[in-house]
Amino acid sequence: MARRPDLVGLTVLAMLSVRASHPYELHRFIIDTHKDYVTGLPRSLYHAVEKLAGDELIVPVETSREGRRPERTVYEITDEGRKELSTRLRALLETPGGERRAFTAAVSLIGCLPVPEALGALRSRAASVRGLITAMDGHLAAMRDNGLPELLMIEVDYERAMSRAELSWVDDLIARVDKGELSWQGTVTRDLMEKALE
Repeated sequence: MARRPDLVGLTVLAMLSVRASHPYELHRFIIDTHKDYVTGLPRSLYHAVEKLAGDELIVPVETSREGRRPERTVYEITDEGRKELSTRLRALLETPGGERRAFTAAVSLIGCLPVPEALGALRSRAASVRGLITAMDGHLAAMRDNGLPELLMIEVDYERAMSRAELSWVDDLIARVDKGELSWQGTVTRDLMEKALE
């Protein structure tokens, strides 16, 4: 059984690739930008920060205290953390068949990849989804040829419909990026994160 992707850790890496932050600020950003795929807050966030720091993908750079508030440790991403972010994000964008929540997370954070890398991953996914649809079409045809009732094939038909919808959306996204209707500079800018936190 494949391990579920660490979407909280991925999100922390993505946000820290934009600017150094403390966990409370990261928590606020997740809530304010409706990253609803991140669950179990705030405990899951603090656990992810602890694990990422233990793996040396992020490092503490400053600890401060304002008034009676608890100490806040600011973290920044390491070079190894940036590589890990890129690897995880590309894998989630490229590989269909996992849980849809993981793809939602990857799309949400796509601005952390350079445009050519993101397009390559999306094109790879589209090709894989096309292959899955072709395989499902063949499977459904074989089942019909064997005289199986439609009710026994309904879940395959459902998966095929979901895959077709995903493929249509991914193809449209690729076209929008290719036409310059949607673009980014390789990373989400610091200004965007700050605007979200206003």
